[in-house]
Amino acid sequence: MIQTIRKAWGVPELRKKLIFTVLILLIFRIGNAITVPYVNVDLLQSQLQSMGTTILGLYNVMSGGAFATATVFALGVQPYINSSIIIQLLTVAIPALERLARDGGEEGRKKIQSITRYTTVAIAVLQAFGYYMMMKNYGLLAAGADGVWPALVIMVSMIAGSSFVMWMGEQVTEFGVGNGVSIILFAGIISRVPNMISGMIDGVRIYNGIGNGTITMETLTAAGASQAQAQAQLDSAIPVWGVILLLVGILALVVFIVFINDAERRIPVQYAKRQVGRKMYGGQSSNLPMKVGMAGVLPVIFAQSIASLPITVWSFIGIPQEGTVSRTIYDAIDARSFVYIVVYFIMIIGFSYFYSSIQFNPVEIANNLKKQGGFIPGFRPGKPTVDFIKRVLNKVTLFGAIYLAIVAICPILVSKVIGNSSVAIGGTSVIIVVGVALETVKALESQMLMRQYKGFLE
Repeated sequence: MIQTIRKAWGVPELRKKLIFTVLILLIFRIGNAITVPYVNVDLLQSQLQSMGTTILGLYNVMSGGAFATATVFALGVQPYINSSIIIQLLTVAIPALERLARDGGEEGRKKIQSITRYTTVAIAVLQAFGYYMMMKNYGLLAAGADGVWPALVIMVSMIAGSSFVMWMGEQVTEFGVGNGVSIILFAGIISRVPNMISGMIDGVRIYNGIGNGTITMETLTAAGASQAQAQAQLDSAIPVWGVILLLVGILALVVFIVFINDAERRIPVQYAKRQVGRKMYGGQSSNLPMKVGMAGVLPVIFAQSIASLPITVWSFIGIPQEGTVSRTIYDAIDARSFVYIVVYFIMIIGFSYFYSSIQFNPVEIANNLKKQGGFIPGFRPGKPTVDFIKRVLNKVTLFGAIYLAIVAICPILVSKVIGNSSVAIGGTSVIIVVGVALETVKALESQMLMRQYKGFLE
């Protein structure tokens, strides 16, 4: 990757694109440091720390920590990602959108992109309103900020920030390197690495302090911390062997993801020979590739959003007190519980099959092969070919779904072993970071290759 970037830097055209991308990311990071007015940031951080295993914890990771500090970019690219997923699903469900995407060409693509933008703003409005209501209900606003004007300032700032992030992502896609939204998402997650390292160091210090008796609930409350803050600090304790296990696990995940990302099942395809005049055409062999990670990280994001929805709603209402029946139910569906892990696992597999069926249509593939004079050796064109492609697709999807589920669940299991919940959503982050890095490197390599061909033809 470093070698590819170094080579790209030596090309003037790619150097300009790299500089433009870096400048956009710099603006993104500056926006992540500007907080909106009328918010008590310290109380907000403490509250979101206690809700870290809910969907809000995932939003905070995706935004690079901006969600927990109420910055102008707090919503990040989440509204755009949700909008893109919704429009993608509606394209399959609504025939008019399907025709627009299939037969509309460049104009159709622009219309769908325009619809996605409007949907992004609508989702940003809903999320900004929900964000404000959460801060109001939990008393996280600054003193005297209960009126209409503070509410308007907070929501408009976040909606404008989300729209601006969407615009920056599109500019990177057009004038920079790679997919702009993915790169902004990548930058937000990577920016949390220093905090993660400092959190590990503090966790080891607290663990050692608990071991020698210098850090207890009494000493923390005597130092001015509330009961919830003291308990949160005690829960963040992590042993040295836990840090080693975590680092080894992350490295193993990266290697596993890189291996699976390039894995694919290739179905051999043979094209029939045909004679036109005195010349013979066709007869060549090819293959039909099926990627193992066809659905990407979307099944994990969707499954986590839905599986953590009950606990998120309950956290908004208010966490039940210890010893009550409600608290027992709350603990049973918590993001570290066995019930949650099982539901999460099943939903990842279900969404993987769903997205694979959207992206890869065996009937359409078989018809295209038949029109082009191609066939799969050993299977007749038509229904036998469709059935064979479906069987192979189901096997590949199952393997890819189990891979996603393992990567997503391993951090949760590690967090249960070491007693620290802050790594419960690390699997999703690792998949996104590694996937975006690999795709960006491929984009750079393809642009360098195109430039070489262009120079050769000139």
